[in-house]
Amino acid sequence: MQEPMKESHIDAEAVELKFVGPSVRKEEAIRALQLLGFVNLGEAIPWRQAFPEYDEKTLPGAALAGARSKEGFSQRVLAGLIGIPQRHISEMERGKRPIGKEMAKKLGKALHIDYRVFL
Repeated sequence: MQEPMKESHIDAEAVELKFVGPSVRKEEAIRALQLLGFVNLGEAIPWRQAFPEYDEKTLPGAALAGARSKEGFSQRVLAGLIGIPQRHISEMERGKRPIGKEMAKKLGKALHIDYRVFL
């Protein structure tokens, strides 16, 4: 059974702060802000930079393969659940077949995941 995801600690009215101060107190300041719910983005990099092998064409397929694996479904089982040939699942996972909105909704329902991850 899928566990609910934690809600984000950052709300819609989040702010980004920038401070100047003594370098010897940097770590202390970071810890104090984290206690207040702030997140240190100083070492964050964009996902496209971290995973250059994924792009808009291959990312939905990788999400599909990951979600299918998490549920323990083979391509054949998933295809049977949503009523399409197994080769279509394979083609979607490899980025050879696009995942449209209606297909994404079927996949999301079968895989217990928000359909928007496939778009």
